[in-house]
Amino acid sequence: MKTTPYELPPLPYSTDALDGFLSSEVLELHHGKHHAGYVKKLNATLEALAEARSKNRTEELPGLTRKLAFHGSGHVLHSLYWTSMSPGGGGKPTGELATALERDFGGFDAFREQFTAASEGAEASGWGLLVHEPLGGRLMITAAESHQNMAFQGARPLLACDVWEHAYYLGYQNRRADYVKRFFDVIDWESVAARYADSVGSK
Repeated sequence: MKTTPYELPPLPYSTDALDGFLSSEVLELHHGKHHAGYVKKLNATLEALAEARSKNRTEELPGLTRKLAFHGSGHVLHSLYWTSMSPGGGGKPTGELATALERDFGGFDAFREQFTAASEGAEASGWGLLVHEPLGGRLMITAAESHQNMAFQGARPLLACDVWEHAYYLGYQNRRADYVKRFFDVIDWESVAARYADSVGSK
């Protein structure tokens, strides 16, 4: 099977759909510039790796491998971020996801408290993530640094809150806590639940 270049996925809603949480200007810049930049650099890194291998330039491989992890993880997490939100989002999850949150965190409120703390406290530029860890069969909350660091290998991200400053600075300045609090008003729990069901089913 032939591989194809990575592509920037379209936003699943219009750029003004999250007004009140994130402006059109923020979404246009974040999606069209930042996310697009990771996709472009991911493809360029793959090309550079192929060239380095073909010409036996092994000294280039460690640096390119680090770039692959950074740009690739940036693409994956941004793609998840857009689908973690919806103009009709908010509220609380139901069904199996709600049961899993009760089992692994003691309920939605306890989950929200830990997810908020992880997202607000992610050092420098990073992400707050709800993940499903299939070996233990449990949900976890992680705080990724950059895109690729502090990961629990093998865990599948289900919900992503981007806390790089470019995600919120135009609307919230340095008030990351306000941005994270408002993020819960737009979470698309149906999308998160579908990813959870898929991950549990594919163990």
